Amino acid sequence: MIMYTAKFGDLIEFSYPIGYSHWALYDGDGYVVHFAVAVGRVIDRQTIRRVHIREVKVPQGVRMFINNYHHSYVASDPWYIRQRVNALLGRQFTYDLFNLNCEHFATYLRYGRAVCNQRMMQSTSDTIEAVNFGRTYGMRKKQSINSKS
Repeated sequence: MIMYTAKFGDLIEFSYPIGYSHWALYDGDGYVVHFAVAVGRVIDRQTIRRVHIREVKVPQGVRMFINNYHHSYVASDPWYIRQRVNALLGRQFTYDLFNLNCEHFATYLRYGRAVCNQRMMQSTSDTIEAVNFGRTYGMRKKQSINSKS
């Protein structure tokens, strides 16, 4: 079971039988941080949430696994991942399937770069790269890591 093998910062993929996946970042103790659309609320702003992995609403038959090797980027130091999680948790964003979805969000937390490798209906390439969350939403990277503990 993922809760016993996942480590902080791991990407969790919920793979749907239809070829789409939902993505979250493992936050420890059985919890994930994710960006999900509430049922029937696609056009509303969505809140970044931390929930127990069992509370992630996915259809029956969805496979769930750790998928850190799917992206060709090196994971950020856990300190930076934690800073991103803390800065975005509870914030609201407008979900955009092509430019700002759950995979963009999860990869931004882990790698500092928002990437989506899922094939979308509009996509003509294998990778859709979103604008960096930090630049888009006014977050600033720490200039100094002196406060790093």
